[in-house]
Amino acid sequence: MRSENTPFRGGPLDGRVLPVLTGPTGHPPAWYTVPVPAEDGGPPTVLAYRRVPAGHTRRLGLRRGWTYEYAPEGRPPREIRWPWSKPKGGGPGGGSGGAPRG
Repeated sequence: MRSENTPFRGGPLDGRVLPVLTGPTGHPPAWYTVPVPAEDGGPPTVLAYRRVPAGHTRRLGLRRGWTYEYAPEGRPPREIRWPWSKPKGGGPGGGSGGAPRG
């Protein structure tokens, strides 16, 4: 497996550079979670870091790598959206589907 040294900004890991395994595309994962054990033996606290571009080149605008930023709100819940599912809003274009067929 290949790894990439990735800097962390914000939170308890601020300023550290850790090796992060990359996926088949060569990019590190979009979210990096770190479980921190509780002192009283309870459930661990999970710190979440979001992947953001480290910068861009001036001439072509190519990405210069990745960095992780601390997300104090945590990782958002994952929602699977299927093409045949109705939107939750029920607003324009996604209501009941129009008049019933008869």
